[in-house]
Amino acid sequence: MKTIGITGGIGSGKSYVSALLQREFGIPVYDCDKEAKRLTAESQEIRQQLVALIGGDVFEGEKLNKQLLADYLFSNPEHASQVNAIIHPAVLKDFAFWAKEQGKPIVALESAILFESGFNNHVDKVLFVDAPEDIRLQRAMRRDSANEEQIRARMKMQQPEIHRSQADFIIDNKTATEKEIQEQLALLLHHDGERQFEK
Repeated sequence: MKTIGITGGIGSGKSYVSALLQREFGIPVYDCDKEAKRLTAESQEIRQQLVALIGGDVFEGEKLNKQLLADYLFSNPEHASQVNAIIHPAVLKDFAFWAKEQGKPIVALESAILFESGFNNHVDKVLFVDAPEDIRLQRAMRRDSANEEQIRARMKMQQPEIHRSQADFIIDNKTATEKEIQEQLALLLHHDGERQFEK
């Protein structure tokens, strides 16, 4: 089984490209951000470690206090490292289990922090989705109903341009049409040795 890592800055269009991979090529995509949130809410082990790190207020009863966690995460790079050291191993373990369940020759993993988390060491090819900062900013503000200051803080934590040159394939999500992106995805998949896909 081959694994494609999909990454790029906030608002770059990673989810859009992931959706095309699923719809047009039948390739399952594991959304690290979504699954990390699920695991953070469900895992007692993660809960205990977060409470020890941040305090009991990080959970309101059984519910994760997302705003408090986000404020802690993005207030200091060291804080992000501490939280990630708790969550990333659980996500990687969950991904490995999920990937086996899919029964497909190719699966994909979408993560904004593919390199920072070390997940790049667990994929065969890296696809970087790119777009100019101003476009990413506007997309993220609309999507998350957040202000410019909040989104820029997240951008500062990610700094995806550092890893752009480390990717195997790059998709420019500013100028490329959907058809062109599909063609680029097909090239990536063919390059990986797979020429037939199940819908």
